[in-house]
Amino acid sequence: MPASPLPAAPNTGAGHIAYNLAGISVIVLMMAVGLAYVVDMAGRNGADGKGNGASAITQTIGGRDLTIPENWFRYGEQMRPGFVTQIDLDVAVTLPGFDLPVPVNVTILPRSRARASSVLLDAVYLHQFDDGMVSGVPGLVGKPLKHGAGYVGETVWYDALSPNPFVAKCAAPIESGKPARCLRTVQLSSGLAAIYGFDGAALAGWRDFDAAMALRLETIGAL
Repeated sequence: MPASPLPAAPNTGAGHIAYNLAGISVIVLMMAVGLAYVVDMAGRNGADGKGNGASAITQTIGGRDLTIPENWFRYGEQMRPGFVTQIDLDVAVTLPGFDLPVPVNVTILPRSRARASSVLLDAVYLHQFDDGMVSGVPGLVGKPLKHGAGYVGETVWYDALSPNPFVAKCAAPIESGKPARCLRTVQLSSGLAAIYGFDGAALAGWRDFDAAMALRLETIGAL
């Protein structure tokens, strides 16, 4: 008697594969969403200059301990704890009238290694002023510096009405269409000094500039 044919096994392989693929797709989607969130938060921290959520490094300079978010450091080789003689940072400040935060390079030094721009105004710049005036920044006087003294295309902007004036020295851009680059040095109450580097367009917010920078420096303990 011929043997009865065995019943066909149910075809479950395709169903299992589809189920596994669906599960994998869900996991990949969740990972992508998580990665996007991390990237977004990192971008926000870097853009506003606050360093919220970033790991911090404590450095000692001029006898003062500063706790600095890692994403503030301009150079990776400076990201180490301990005693240092100079700290170079990149931050951003919010100034009235500006749609976006203004980027500022900050170099922190012991006070003995830097002279305030307000002191340089009387001690150096005043004796190197060329004839004429430069206009363009309401509230500030613009005086070009003599080329023969080693200053080429540089202008000093200062508040002529203040006993402790805002002073910044700005160099004309090398490339056409680029903004001027300005430097301002201030002495801090902590015994440190800070050198600010920023685009000339930020001079329009000069009245609020130092206060905005003080908020950043206070965050890390530099004030």
